[in-house]
Parts: sequence; C-alpha cells; structure tokens
Amino acid sequence: MFEGVFTALVTPFRDDVIDEEALRGLVERQIAAGVDGLAPCGSTGESATLSHAEHRRVVEIVVSASRGRLPVLAGTGSNATREAIELTRHAKEAGADGALLISPYYNKPTQEGIVAHYAAIARATAFPLVVYNIPGRTASNMLPSTLARLADIEHIVGVKEASGDLAQIATVVALCPDDFSVVSGDDALTLPLLAVGGRGVISTSANVAPAEMVDLVRAFRAGELDRARRIHQRLLPLFDALFCETNPIPVKAALGMQGLVGDEIRLPMTRLTDANRERLQVTLKELGLL
Repeated sequence: MFEGVFTALVTPFRDDVIDEEALRGLVERQIAAGVDGLAPCGSTGESATLSHAEHRRVVEIVVSASRGRLPVLAGTGSNATREAIELTRHAKEAGADGALLISPYYNKPTQEGIVAHYAAIARATAFPLVVYNIPGRTASNMLPSTLARLADIEHIVGVKEASGDLAQIATVVALCPDDFSVVSGDDALTLPLLAVGGRGVISTSANVAPAEMVDLVRAFRAGELDRARRIHQRLLPLFDALFCETNPIPVKAALGMQGLVGDEIRLPMTRLTDANRERLQVTLKELGLL
C-alpha cells in the first residue's frame, strides 16, 4: 500500500492559521498529477509547530479532501510514546490509511528503546505503521538489525529511510521481508534506493513537481532505466535548491512562487533568504515549473 510516490504535504498558513482552502487545493493538485499517496503532518508539514488540535485538523482535512482516492499516511510521531499513541489513534479514527512515525528525537533512546517504542504503538493502535529514520533530526540512527526486528512486529509495514547511507539502506532491504516497504526520505536518493530494492519515496519535491516525481518512479518500475536516469539528472538541481535551507523553508517559497500557497512559515523557521530565493526561482523557471 505504501509505495510509489507519497507527497510529504506542506501545511499552508494564512495569518498564522491553517489555510484550509489552500490545503484542499494542494490535495486536488496531487491527485491530478497521479501521485500514489499523501503524507500530511510530517517534517515538511511543520508538525513540530502545530498544536495537537491543528495536527488533528490537518489530518482530517486531507482525509476528507482525498475522499478515498488516495491512501493517506498521516504523520503521528512524537518522542513521547503515549503522545504518539494518542495521535495515531486519532489518525485511525479520522479515516487515514496508516501512520508515519519519526523515531523519538531529543531523548535519544537506545536501539532497544526504539523497538519498544514502536512495538507499544503497534499494540495499542493495531494500525499500519511506517517508521521514519532520519538521524539528522533525531540524533539517533535505526540500525538495519533494529529495522529487521521492527519488520517482524505486526502492523509495522515499512520504513521511510533518510539516513543518507545507501549501503545501510541496501542492508535494510536485504534483511527485511519482501512485503516490508523501504521508501526513500531523500528525494535525491530515490533512484539509487529503487535500484537496491526500495519501493518509492515520501517526497518533499513532489509538492512542487508531482508529475515529474511520478514519472521518475514509474519509469524505473517499467524497466525504462535510461529514462529514469534522465529524469533523475534533470531534477537534481531542483532537489538541491529545495534543500538549500532547512526543509520546509524552500519548498514553501517554491509553492508561493507557483501561486499555490502563501509562503508563510512558523518560527523558529524563517523565510528563505533573498539570495536563495533568487536561486530557487531560476531553477524553477529552467525546469518549466513556473
């Protein structure tokens, strides 16, 4: 279920309030572009600065707007296991199809603690869970042996891998069952990950270029390797520009340039610098995305 291109949706704001109309518009655009699923309330969705009420509302809006046309993988992670259970239960009740949970951040659990955290959530919710390994944000790395253990737990169905270590990711693919989805959390590593047995990507860039990301993954799946490589190489400048500052600062600026949302972002994030804004705009124009 959780493979192909899932878009890590931004959360649009207007005057520091969720812009519900813009969010529904983003959902429609993604569906029209042919993506395989939607992932609201992740890092790209500024989940860290959403209140619990706002977090729940964003999930509800995306589920309602998608109307069953695409699976919704709702971000429900927390460094507190009880809080993650609460958010995951809400996502299930709201009609999402699964939950994406970041590995606990700040408190830096051991590998044993990471397994216990996810196992507790799986037991308490009986809901499909995709775990999220992003050491750059959590200060802990889920080792391949840890992910192999998690893959054996009922309801844990995949991992979003953003360790940046392709050898590690290849080992995860080798150690985990065939029905365990390993997807990329780094847009620039989508093609390499597919080549070692990954199933797709949960993509920031798909906010800006959804059809292009879909073409990349589908070309590879169709065995059109040269075409997939050409698409990947064409998109490399976009991947670079969209991460020139901390995500989601650049992607919100890009969507603002496309006229899809305001580029309002919450502190402690700040607006894209003028120099990077000019660079991003040039990249979007060169790729025909403006």
